[in-house]
Amino acid sequence: MRISLEPRAAPSPTMRWASPLVAVALTMLLGAVLFAALGKDPLAGLYAFFIAPIDSVNGVAELVVKASPLTIIAVGLAVGFRGNVWNIGAEGQLVVGAIAAAWIALTPEFAESALTLPAMIVAGAAGGMAWAAIPALLRTRFNANEILVSLMLTYVAQLLLNYLVFGPWRDPQGFNAPQSPLFPEAAMFPIIVEGTRLNASVLLTLAAVAAGWMFLSRSFPGFQTRVSGLSGAAARYAGFSEQRTVWVGMLAGGAAAGLAGTGEAAGTLGQLLPSLSPGYGFIAIIVAFVGRLHPVGILFAGLLMSLLYLGGDSAQISMGLPAAAAALFQGALLFFLLGADVLVNYRVRVRRARIVQRAPGAA
Repeated sequence: MRISLEPRAAPSPTMRWASPLVAVALTMLLGAVLFAALGKDPLAGLYAFFIAPIDSVNGVAELVVKASPLTIIAVGLAVGFRGNVWNIGAEGQLVVGAIAAAWIALTPEFAESALTLPAMIVAGAAGGMAWAAIPALLRTRFNANEILVSLMLTYVAQLLLNYLVFGPWRDPQGFNAPQSPLFPEAAMFPIIVEGTRLNASVLLTLAAVAAGWMFLSRSFPGFQTRVSGLSGAAARYAGFSEQRTVWVGMLAGGAAAGLAGTGEAAGTLGQLLPSLSPGYGFIAIIVAFVGRLHPVGILFAGLLMSLLYLGGDSAQISMGLPAAAAALFQGALLFFLLGADVLVNYRVRVRRARIVQRAPGAA
């Protein structure tokens, strides 16, 4: 029996949407095998990872809270990825957006105004866009690689955050801890469900999903972005500007990441901390591809990745699994997704091997 991959005449739309489901199923199967290898009950492990975190109202609220920044960043990144603009620095853009929003919150003249929170939202988006504009400018003017530039700027942003919370913005009443003062009430997103951390910043995520869908599916600039991603030669023949695609992709990702940073600082934390983000900007890249670079698919992928975060904490507490278990599931999900994506452009062919019988005495 011979197994081979045969190129398809055209990419399979069915496998394009089925491959994430295949990847999720294989990730769960791998998890069951690993639980058994560690001497744990596989069913109990899968329950701790995928059911226990959302078996209460507070659990569902935490799921949405963690999915919100992942989803909004992934939607912004998807705009660039659809145009072959690779913004890998969303983590740094999130941090700069949070810093810009915190500047509004910590300025006494703005602290108690009814416009404080709207001004923070605008400042957060502007901060993320400004940070994303640096690799966009270097790409369009000097043909610098936006992957490397945006990634390196992430570390610069984190150093800037550390400088502020260890230095001029350190809370004088914080027992010398590296943190900013708490934001005033006017600078906080209101709680939606009492007794939980679910706050109004999730509405920004829903708005971003709707805006991303409208842009990519129902606007001419979105059409230009998609064409540029499919074929640069066709885009140039049609007169579409490659530089404009770079700017649109980078600024969309920066604005989304800045809004996510504002939501974290003014929603769940209420201040700036060195550990502002547990890596949302990097995990959002996985979310974008699991969601097939489509805003609606990204929404469900964000919920799935959030569940893996919560499941890792749940399994660590209830079963004594290491903290790296969640990262292992995230990596396995991406690995299986990349493998399953092969079936979008190829189909598996199984052929019976021919057995040639030689005549007696034949050479």
